[in-house]
Amino acid sequence: MTRPAAKGWCPGAYHPMISGDGLIVRVRPQMMRLTQTQALGLCDLATTYGSGLIDLTSRANLQIRGVRPSDHEALLAGLLELGLLNDDPDLEGRRNILVTPLWHHGDVNAHIAHDLIQRLADFPQLPAKMGFAIDAGPTPILQGDSADFRIERAATGNLILRADGATAGRKITQDTAILALIEMAQWFCDTGGAQNRRMAKHVTKVPLPDTWQNLEPASAAKKPTPGLMAQGHAYGVAFGQIEAQALTSLFLASQATALRVTPWRLFILENATHPATTGFISHDADPLLRMDACPGAPFCESASVDTRSLARKLARAASGPVHVSGCAKGCARPRICETTLVGRDGKFDLVRNGLPWDEPDQFNLDPDTLPDRIGDL
Repeated sequence: MTRPAAKGWCPGAYHPMISGDGLIVRVRPQMMRLTQTQALGLCDLATTYGSGLIDLTSRANLQIRGVRPSDHEALLAGLLELGLLNDDPDLEGRRNILVTPLWHHGDVNAHIAHDLIQRLADFPQLPAKMGFAIDAGPTPILQGDSADFRIERAATGNLILRADGATAGRKITQDTAILALIEMAQWFCDTGGAQNRRMAKHVTKVPLPDTWQNLEPASAAKKPTPGLMAQGHAYGVAFGQIEAQALTSLFLASQATALRVTPWRLFILENATHPATTGFISHDADPLLRMDACPGAPFCESASVDTRSLARKLARAASGPVHVSGCAKGCARPRICETTLVGRDGKFDLVRNGLPWDEPDQFNLDPDTLPDRIGDL
C-alpha cells in the first residue's frame, strides 16, 4: 500500500496551517537556540494568543498551537520583537536549517550556520520542505533526521558536503562550505529536482557529479538522552508537546540561561540546575520515550481517535516501541515500528513491523481494551 496524501503544508509563521484547535504557527529558532528572554517570551505568547501548547517538531522547530486567526498579526509582532522571526517572509520560509545541538560558540558549526543564514537570498528557489543539516562535530549526529544538504565529518576527519541519499560527499572547508552548498542547490534545480521534491529521491534518478562523492561520512554518534550533558541538562518531551506554563516554571526554577531545541523530542537547558519537575521526562528509562503518537482527535481533522491518552496507558503495558497514529498517514512516525495502531472510524487497526499505511494484521480493535491486550496482540 502507498502512503495517503498529506493535507496542508508545513506551517510557517507567516503562512500558518489550520488544525482542529486553531492555527498552527511555526517558529524556527536561529541555531536551534532561544535565550532566556526569548524562551519565556515565547511561552507567554503561546498562552496569550494560543492554547498554551507548543509542539517540538522533528526539524527542531517550535509550533504554537490553537492560535485564533484574529490574533495572528499580534503574534507575529510579538515574535518579531523577540527576534524569533525574519521580517522577510520569503527568507523566513527558506530558513530550514538543522544544527547539531552540541555546537559551541565560535566552532565550525556556528560559523557555517551563521554564514548560511546570511546567504539564503543567494540560493535558487527550492521546494518548500527542503532543508540543511550543519552537523560538523567530531562525529555526525543528525544523519537520521530530515535534511537534503548535509555538512558533516568524513571518516577521515575532513569536512564534507553530502547530498541526502548519497553514500559519500565532497571535501569542503569552512570557507568554501556556502559556495559548495549554493552550487549543489543550483545543480538540483538545473537537473529537474523540483519534480522529485527531495534530494534523496532525486539522486536515485539523476547521478551526482563523481567529484562530489569522494569521502564517506563518519559513523553516526549516539543521540543525547535525558540527563546531564556538557551543554546543560536535557529533558524529554512526551509526544513532543510542551505546556507553556510548565516550561516557564522549569526554566525559572532551573536558573537556565538559554534553551536548545532538538529534533528528538528533547530540549536542553543551558547552565541549568536540576530541580524536581513534572511534565517532562528526566531519565532515559521512562517508557514514554518508546511511544510515538500524533495529536489525534479533536486536534486533527483527519483523526477519529484520541491517540495520546491511549499512548500514555500503553506505555505502562507495552514492552517495546508503539506508534499510535490517528490515521494512515502516520505523521508522528512515518517509519516502520514494531507495533503500530492506526485509527479508523473510532477504532484501531494493528500493523506489525510495518508502516502505518500497510495492510493491517488485525482490524477494529476497541481502544478501551487495548491497554489490557497490548501484550497479547
